[in-house]
Amino acid sequence: MKEKVNWIDNLRAVACLMVIMIHTTTWYVTNAGAVSETTWDFSNLLNSASRVCVPIFFMISGYLFFGERSAQGRHFLRIVLCLLFYSTVALIYITWLTPINEGLSVKNLFQKPVFYHLWFFFAIIGIYMLSPLIQVKPVTAGYLAAVTLVLAVLANPNTVDRAIGPFQWLPLNLYLSGDSFYYVLYALFGRAIGMMNTRGRGVSWLAGLLFIASVAGIALGTKKQMAINGAFADTWYLYCGPVVFIAAVSLLVLFKNCLNQRPLPFLALISRNSLPIYGFHALFIHFIRTHHLDNTDHPFIDIPLVFTVTLFGSLLLALGLRRLDKTHLVS
Repeated sequence: MKEKVNWIDNLRAVACLMVIMIHTTTWYVTNAGAVSETTWDFSNLLNSASRVCVPIFFMISGYLFFGERSAQGRHFLRIVLCLLFYSTVALIYITWLTPINEGLSVKNLFQKPVFYHLWFFFAIIGIYMLSPLIQVKPVTAGYLAAVTLVLAVLANPNTVDRAIGPFQWLPLNLYLSGDSFYYVLYALFGRAIGMMNTRGRGVSWLAGLLFIASVAGIALGTKKQMAINGAFADTWYLYCGPVVFIAAVSLLVLFKNCLNQRPLPFLALISRNSLPIYGFHALFIHFIRTHHLDNTDHPFIDIPLVFTVTLFGSLLLALGLRRLDKTHLVS
């Protein structure tokens, strides 16, 4: 079990860093008219490479809770307290440091999160609630490949429409709808792949190449869609999209095979504090962008700088919170 936890720690830390990268580069990819093509391409590539972060969090939860062990009362308590705590922090931030109407945030609390990134706490509750009902059986790699092809690609409602004349052949209609289905599917895959022997010859190389190809597909697809629409579209960025799904599965296999050693001290620190880092990071980025403390005229300085300030600012708050929260209910 200790060996298995190592790759999870490494993967969780990298996923946490990817979340920050997505929100750091979002301004550039959504403001194509205000930046150069080189800047947009660079930001799009970084964002595309990071789209797997949220799927990875669902897969880790599935690995931990869709087996012999399921989510317990303390896990539900923790996620609810996290939702309340970080919503309160965001509400204080909105009230004191933004012109956003805090009344609307509270009014719509059960329809949308107080701050955009907190949606994940709502979504993960469903995974926890299903966990006592689910115990994933060992399956073959061929079976998972077939499920990926049919459910994640061919019948995925987020697959780009394809037709020959009046005949539409993609996506297939298997009556799949809603992101929650794919969040559960990610969790199921996380457990199934975690139990599987993935150390076959060439598997790691194949996973690495698939991840690179998927990132390229997301980036090129996003650029093409923007050219078609005349404005940014998140068609290829969607967490439940087919190419993101393939990228997430590939990265999970790659980490399980190649990064199963003891985490580097820095990655271990990020992994231990990933929850509060996630809870705080969006506020840093929003403050920097809305108070014009960034330097968007020099993106190759701005992106690393905003990323670094956000990471270490969130980490410092996380470390401080852990000292106060002795039971780690929100940290």
